[in-house]
Amino acid sequence: MDLNPEHGRRLIQLARDSIAHGLREGCPLPTAPADYAPPLRRKLAAFVTLNTHGALRGCIGSLQARRPLVADISENAYAAAFEDPRFEPLTAAELEDIDIHISVLAPPRQITFRDEADLIDQLRPNIDGVILADQEKSATFLPSVWRHYPAPAQFLRELKRKAGMDQDHWSDTIKASRYTTRQFGARGG
Repeated sequence: MDLNPEHGRRLIQLARDSIAHGLREGCPLPTAPADYAPPLRRKLAAFVTLNTHGALRGCIGSLQARRPLVADISENAYAAAFEDPRFEPLTAAELEDIDIHISVLAPPRQITFRDEADLIDQLRPNIDGVILADQEKSATFLPSVWRHYPAPAQFLRELKRKAGMDQDHWSDTIKASRYTTRQFGARGG
């Protein structure tokens, strides 16, 4: 990805502006992709993660690139702040203390494996984001989640749990994909 630190600063500011706009207007900040540098106008998928005092406060993203990156960031920042079902909507008082982290995803690639042990052996800690799916259940962990579950077997067990599967679940229909990210982050306002 041809994203540099200045692009990252623009994306972080856009996310913060979209959250502030959401507090005032109740909707994401509209974006005009033509107003941004070409790399920020490309169709890319991204996740926006919000933390307060080191604790998760919201995380919403896209796994597939379907709109310009700036639109994806604006929509996902708003959704992370106000629509993550795990949290109450963000308040104006929290905005100043929020840490915003953006993960721009490379396209996911399917992992071919024989069994669970083979899948575990292929996972690359601190590099891979992983999408796990079986039947109607699916979930993803960003590469940053490795800091919480550094052992590949533990990472996979927790990803299954997030998807609503039993941690020991295995079947011949499980599918897994991996992706890498370019990450940007900022503390407070």
